[in-house]
Amino acid sequence: MTTLSELVNAHAWIGTRWSHSPSPEEALILKWAQSTLDFIFATGQRDRFEDFSYHGTEAVEPPLQGSSDVSERLRSAERFFERLLHQPAIAGEDAPIQAILQALRFIAATRQDEALDAYVKYVESRAPPFAVAHFETLAEAEAWLHSHPHPPDPARVLIGNAFHDVVHERETNIRRLPRNRDLHDYLAELTRVEPPAVTVSFGTREEATSWLWAQPAPTTHAWVSIAGELYLAAYHPNLGHRALYPLSMAEASDASA
Repeated sequence: MTTLSELVNAHAWIGTRWSHSPSPEEALILKWAQSTLDFIFATGQRDRFEDFSYHGTEAVEPPLQGSSDVSERLRSAERFFERLLHQPAIAGEDAPIQAILQALRFIAATRQDEALDAYVKYVESRAPPFAVAHFETLAEAEAWLHSHPHPPDPARVLIGNAFHDVVHERETNIRRLPRNRDLHDYLAELTRVEPPAVTVSFGTREEATSWLWAQPAPTTHAWVSIAGELYLAAYHPNLGHRALYPLSMAEASDASA
């Protein structure tokens, strides 16, 4: 059975392989494999993946047979790693390659090609951290967590304007929602690679909120000014949620660190 820790090792192996200046074709395949592993982590599918790895395709739907761009990428990547297994130069590297193959087969067999494609596009847009659910209050989130038959793990949820990790240990049934610094780190990195350029200004937060929810097709993120302060107007398409994240959140976190 392939475990989540083995996927972590496979992720590191991809990074090492990437550092060896792969061909453009291999670089695309490595990127797709890396995105597949990231998707499994971000969507909290540890238990589902490990069950698939243990039981095989008998526990899920038949593999994809379509000709979509995503399903073809999955098949192409699978063929690449299958060929790689037979190359003498990769002796001793079977475990991470097998883990990657299991991940690719998991996505195909569970028919998550479209969800994977949407996730990749979301990440490539430099969107806010990916979350699997949104709640207004901690009490709502805790009620969801404790009533959920199979909580996603590892994963993030958004509670108000704060990101929390979902922690679920299947063996002990321990369930927790510790807060994390992902939004702070994201805002800090975004301002570094994409210096804030205000798209529109508002006098009050209420005006900005009304504007944001009136947008028919918002981008995943845009900088706005509210009473002279910078906010990130964010859209989480998988949640249908829109939020205003003040840049001061990152500054306050820095000050308290």
